[in-house]
Amino acid sequence: MKKRYFIYLSYNGTAYHGWQVQPNGISVQEVLAKALSIVLRSEIEVVGAGRTDAGVHAKLMVAHFDFENDLPADFDLASKLNSLLPKDIAIFKIVEVIPDAHARFDAVARRYEYHIITSKNVFKNLLATRLSENLDFEAMNKSALLLKDYSDFTSFSKLHTDAHTNYCSISHAEWSQSGDEWIFSIQADRFLRNMVRAIVGTLLEVGRNKMTLKEFEEVILAQNRCKAGTSVPAYGLYLVDIQYPENIFILKD
Repeated sequence: MKKRYFIYLSYNGTAYHGWQVQPNGISVQEVLAKALSIVLRSEIEVVGAGRTDAGVHAKLMVAHFDFENDLPADFDLASKLNSLLPKDIAIFKIVEVIPDAHARFDAVARRYEYHIITSKNVFKNLLATRLSENLDFEAMNKSALLLKDYSDFTSFSKLHTDAHTNYCSISHAEWSQSGDEWIFSIQADRFLRNMVRAIVGTLLEVGRNKMTLKEFEEVILAQNRCKAGTSVPAYGLYLVDIQYPENIFILKD
């Protein structure tokens, strides 16, 4: 009897052309599916909770896969995968879910972070965007709060995508400081392609005093990508959390 499992993982996206299988480059989805197929000795397909773009990282990604047999109680699949996968992909845990649970469509919330460093840091050069200018983070936070008042984010969406709607419900959007690093965290029920990077790029215009709070609100209302700021680089973006309803998980005794 077919069983479905959620697999929780993290990855450094530097070497990958995003999560989703691509015809012209290596992807995290492809590498993970190959590793699962080798360990389970069966052709395994994995479906992710979303698709991160090339160079974007995940502190936590969730995917699901099906397997025809029960995993033996003493079979540590996560450890076996970690020994086979490259150093930039790590498995946290694997849990059984109900047969029709879906890593993408059952997610009720996702959270991203964007990392900016304000001084030269050799350990974070490729994992955060460096900006040496003085930014008004108080103004950026006031603007970020406005995001929770709206639902149509066409102005921050990549053009010509296959999304059926540009409506999202944002429950959290805030900048916080940690040492020489500023982190923008944002949580919503769903995100559009390129949405977080476009929002951050537009908030930076506020931080540079090139856009007022009112003008930022006008960008949202315009529902026009051309009105928003330039998208920030992918390497500063992290998917950090995905939440699901408890009733899709099969609890073991």
